[in-house]
Amino acid sequence: MAIRNDNEAYQHIAYSPIYPKFKVTDILRRNGFKDNFYGIVPILLIPALLTDSRVETLLKAGRTDHLRYFLGNKSAFEELWQSYKIAVRNGYEIADISLWSDYVDTLRRLGKDIHNPKYLCPTNLKGEHDRKHEELLRQREREEIRQKQQKAMEDEKRFKELKSKFFGICFTDGTIQVHVLESVQEHLEEGVSMHHCVFSNAYYLKEDSLILSATIEGKRIETIEVSLRTLEVVQSRGVCNKNTEYHEQIVNLVNANRGLISRRMKATA
Repeated sequence: MAIRNDNEAYQHIAYSPIYPKFKVTDILRRNGFKDNFYGIVPILLIPALLTDSRVETLLKAGRTDHLRYFLGNKSAFEELWQSYKIAVRNGYEIADISLWSDYVDTLRRLGKDIHNPKYLCPTNLKGEHDRKHEELLRQREREEIRQKQQKAMEDEKRFKELKSKFFGICFTDGTIQVHVLESVQEHLEEGVSMHHCVFSNAYYLKEDSLILSATIEGKRIETIEVSLRTLEVVQSRGVCNKNTEYHEQIVNLVNANRGLISRRMKATA
């Protein structure tokens, strides 16, 4: 069979069964081809075997599962080949090439030395993969928090321009205390603690909204959004946006004290 330019016609037949009687060049024989494509389509395997010494190495070593994976994942082939060679030289048997590649890519993202056999050859690949994945998730969470904190600092000036007139407003019915959130950082802490979007959706920059927090003995109960156009409670949400047993009491308390907000607006009009 002849492999010419890779075009649409070849793509249509690429995964079709191979006719059992065919001839190949001596170069392919020399490079390790033994009449078996090992589940790899010819338009991938043959050009690679003619041009890439790594393919010849894997084929002659009998690592056909690894070869099939790498030819189907070119970025992993390029980025992880040196690490792969080090692991093999150290006698490490990679039973699951996909899992190992994902593990090494996670190491790279964590800033680990992916040329160090200590990392490349774990005794328990699955366990170490899962641990490093959790570590990467924690790192991303820390980075996300850092980025949010940076954004909070950048938004603080605009927030104060919009809402500083309301700072200091607080009231209670003897059980529930309600106060205005007075910084972007407080919105961040409120959102993280209550598992809702008061920070991520930048409520602090909404010109027509004022955000307050209802607490009992210092514990956050619900977060309240008040419309500055109507002075009505738009929403009051507990953890994960759920209402609490104090919901009606909180809404009634805010409604009873909305005159405090109105007077601040008139004083700065």
